[in-house]
Amino acid sequence: MKLISWNVNGLRAVLNKGFKDFFKETDADIFCIQETKMQEGQAELDFADGYFSFFNSAVKKGYSGTAVFTKIKPISVSYGIGKEEHDMEGRVITLEFEKFYLVNCYTPNSKRELERLEYRQIWEDEFRDYLLNLNKKKEIILCGDLNVAHKEIDLKNPKQNRRNAGFTDEEREKMTSLLESGFIDTFRYLYPEKEDCYTWWSYMANSRARNIGWRIDYFIVSKNLKDKIKDAIIHDDVLGSDHCPVELEFKQ
Repeated sequence: MKLISWNVNGLRAVLNKGFKDFFKETDADIFCIQETKMQEGQAELDFADGYFSFFNSAVKKGYSGTAVFTKIKPISVSYGIGKEEHDMEGRVITLEFEKFYLVNCYTPNSKRELERLEYRQIWEDEFRDYLLNLNKKKEIILCGDLNVAHKEIDLKNPKQNRRNAGFTDEEREKMTSLLESGFIDTFRYLYPEKEDCYTWWSYMANSRARNIGWRIDYFIVSKNLKDKIKDAIIHDDVLGSDHCPVELEFKQ
């Protein structure tokens, strides 16, 4: 089974930047998108023939949003995490399949000056509780832009970014708590020491060409699924967004 996750930074914009070609070439069983920045029906989905499609759009137009395209019909689909204060922004879609839950997530950014860090901490605790409750029923595959570089190896300049959004001690500790509660970062599970592997680059200072980036896009799975992980791939050669797609190859 092949799963793809990609923060496209605007689905309508990326459709004209090679997205359709990548979508068709990769031929994923499940393709998850974050930051759609659109309402369902605002784009022609001619690339998704043969897929069931599900959108969770923010109330605020042109903001946030998630989508999932799947060849496998889910048993059920839910939107958000059951908390109204979080669910206005279209950040989570959960698909139930026979043997696992697929959770597609776009984690809130703490923003410049960390103006949203306090809210982010509340989100992290309540999202982790949501996952743990699901995990009591079935194993979980979580993917998405989780807006945190967990370890120093996961960004180019850790010392300079110590108190910047995405690399605060608070955000990193929440990721540690999530993993310690029964989950695995699939990329680091397979490649614990691999350096210069990033999924997001600033548009400034020619950062992508110089590979000055951050690894903030993940596939995270329940520990019980670790033997089913075949590979975790970062498609850093795929352009069109400030993020690149990430892939999980998974034994069914």
